[in-house]
Amino acid sequence: MIILRRAQDRHHDKRRTQQVLHSFGPRNGDLLASGFGTLERFTENRLPPGAVSADHPRQEAEIVTYVFKGALAQEDSSGRSGVVCAGEFQRMTIGRGLRHKETNASRSDWAHIFRISLRPSQLGLECAQEQQRFAAAQRHNVLGIVASPDGRKGSLRILQDALVCSSVLDPGRHLVHELLRGRSAWLHVICGEATLDDLILVQGDGAGVTAERSVSLTAQESTEVLLVDLGPPPGSRASRVGP
Repeated sequence: MIILRRAQDRHHDKRRTQQVLHSFGPRNGDLLASGFGTLERFTENRLPPGAVSADHPRQEAEIVTYVFKGALAQEDSSGRSGVVCAGEFQRMTIGRGLRHKETNASRSDWAHIFRISLRPSQLGLECAQEQQRFAAAQRHNVLGIVASPDGRKGSLRILQDALVCSSVLDPGRHLVHELLRGRSAWLHVICGEATLDDLILVQGDGAGVTAERSVSLTAQESTEVLLVDLGPPPGSRASRVGP
């Protein structure tokens, strides 16, 4: 089963200081009103020069942020600060009570970021963060793992039963990602055009894949995608991601 979220159907939160596109949100009868499994939020955010982002959680969460273009300066109430630059991924665990601020680090260029927010696997999370650059060569024509529960292949370590993958594809490149029993996946096209089975996906489109053996994707032009492989609900006997 494939659930589509076309780019134009996302909720567009356009403010003076930023533009945020939410793939999930409350809609009457919408299967994606509360997210997709343990994937609570998937947002695309464009920040003008020097602007402060208002797109941050108000409760505990684990977030993977990808800076597609520009640079994002961050600081929080614990005293941590830093900058996430284009091509870098960051994992941030936000505990209750932490105040967090993000700003476009440039005074001349827009920042373009993508944010994946996973439902906490437990309450009482301790605040933590790490970031890493995954070069385009590491993600070229493969699904490069950028975040995982066990930090495999040098990826960021997350608490949830999920894999976050990134790929930069040449035209005509075909990828197949196997889904173990009980697992699902969310695919988002950052740029370009690709086919998912018989469906054509373009920039900004997303799709949830459930009860399928695999995700089968073919790039129709130079394309970049994010894929989140999600585990079953807690307590299920279905498969966890393997080594």
